[in-house]
Amino acid sequence: MPKINGNEIRPGNVLEHNGGLWAAVKVDHVKPGKGGAFAQVEMRNLRNGSKLNERFRSADKVERVRLEQKDQQFLYENDGMLVFMDTDTYEQIELPSEILGDRRPFLQDGMTIVVEFHEAEALNATLPQKVVCKIVETEPVVKGQTAANSFKPATLDNGLKVMVPPFVGQDEDIVVNTETMDYSERA
Repeated sequence: MPKINGNEIRPGNVLEHNGGLWAAVKVDHVKPGKGGAFAQVEMRNLRNGSKLNERFRSADKVERVRLEQKDQQFLYENDGMLVFMDTDTYEQIELPSEILGDRRPFLQDGMTIVVEFHEAEALNATLPQKVVCKIVETEPVVKGQTAANSFKPATLDNGLKVMVPPFVGQDEDIVVNTETMDYSERA
């Protein structure tokens, strides 16, 4: 595995540190008036989700881990475990539903997501950035209401509530950004 200097750590990098695999969430480069510069790195453990703040000087060496990304198709949920299938080999894997966190409602039957592996161990799952959802409940469309920054609440078919523009009505399909959990556009 390649070793990188402490000042080369970027958000999203996966590092092997203290015997565990950590994802760099936030990196601040600090240059104090006295002493050498360092990188203050906030990391999240990929196996148990714990967080850690660590300082790395530019002379410190850390191992950067490359995760293998594979497309997996969602099949079904069973006792809190999500079952995915590799579309090339038809192998099935199970991941805990907590791996998606509060984005779990966006997962739809047959959806293809990216699962990151480290030596055959599935560590992370990423949904597509945009997902199409149907509005099941919202206030009716009011003619002439064209204020650019006014939004109204809407309930989606997956149970989540998002704010939508006033021109969007009930039973319409919309595109929702899964990272920000906001309305993106009409489908």
